Amino acid sequence: MTTIDNSTIRNRRQIGIWLLICCALIFAMVVLGGVTRLTGSGLSMVEWKPVYGVLPPMNQTDWEDLYEKYSKTPEAQKINIGMGLEGFKGIFWLEYLHRILGRLIGVVFLLPFLFFLLMRRVDKPLMPKLVTMFVLGGLQGGLGWLMVKSGLVDNPHVSQYRLTAHLMLAVLIYGYILWVALGLLAAGTVTRTINSLGNLKLLTYCFLGLVALTLTSGGFVAGLKAGLAYNTFPLMDGRWVPEGLFNLQPWPMNLFANMATVQFNHRVLAILVFVGAVILWLVARRYRLTTGLNAGMHVLLLVALVQVGLGISTLLLHVPVPLAAAHQAGALVVFTVVVFLAQRLQRIEVYAT
Repeated sequence: MTTIDNSTIRNRRQIGIWLLICCALIFAMVVLGGVTRLTGSGLSMVEWKPVYGVLPPMNQTDWEDLYEKYSKTPEAQKINIGMGLEGFKGIFWLEYLHRILGRLIGVVFLLPFLFFLLMRRVDKPLMPKLVTMFVLGGLQGGLGWLMVKSGLVDNPHVSQYRLTAHLMLAVLIYGYILWVALGLLAAGTVTRTINSLGNLKLLTYCFLGLVALTLTSGGFVAGLKAGLAYNTFPLMDGRWVPEGLFNLQPWPMNLFANMATVQFNHRVLAILVFVGAVILWLVARRYRLTTGLNAGMHVLLLVALVQVGLGISTLLLHVPVPLAAAHQAGALVVFTVVVFLAQRLQRIEVYAT
């Protein structure tokens, strides 16, 4: 085992804490993005000015100029018919805050990164990982604008494909930064891998994939507003399997564009996530885990149960904004716990009984 000096350990942990702060901001960004979508605010800003768009409207003339541009969009002409300037301000501020938070994340990442770089605190193997994070962040901003543009042409709704891609890139960035941060914070701890983990590690990786797939399906539910249909549980329109699951041709289109199919798939995947959490917890009971891993397994079971409750409640109550936002946040919490477990299983000593 390679010995790490104290200064290297300190530097890695400082960088790990900084990356965790970035994760917290990205978490808030995802939740705020969900609220923006749920309130119909995402198409209120019809221009993308990454540098010059920091300042909000400063006077009445600025507001009227923005309102005039918005009034020419399909959303204003087909959905928000008759919305006045005051109503426009209400949807504008949420989207503005969403974009400002995105810029803040960029600053919070870039400035400390340059500081650690100048102070020679970044390990050589860590450099490409940090650069990758920065590049992915830039791509995410561009993808977000492509998503918005899809709702500014003819159809006053963003493409469910672009919305889901935007969501999943955010989840990918969040998961990647979290994984690296957890590894850095564990610098200097004793790690010894043994070949007695059985299926626990593989099962955790498979479960992480299932959670990511369920998040992806949730993106399509959001993009199609599928949560506003079939607001009963466990039946859909009085059936376990609703009619019309394969009405679209070619049939694979149903997986992405058929409201009934998209919601049905999300229900099935959500139930599988809960069952998977129970199975993972039961399998973990076969091992004498470290304190952190043991606590993580208990937390996973708890948050999976809460997430199922939030999902059912959101559906039955016709997608109220607070519950829907909590459901999206809950999905990211489940993802966070599984990433933690998978990362710790890579590093921490575990003994089979």
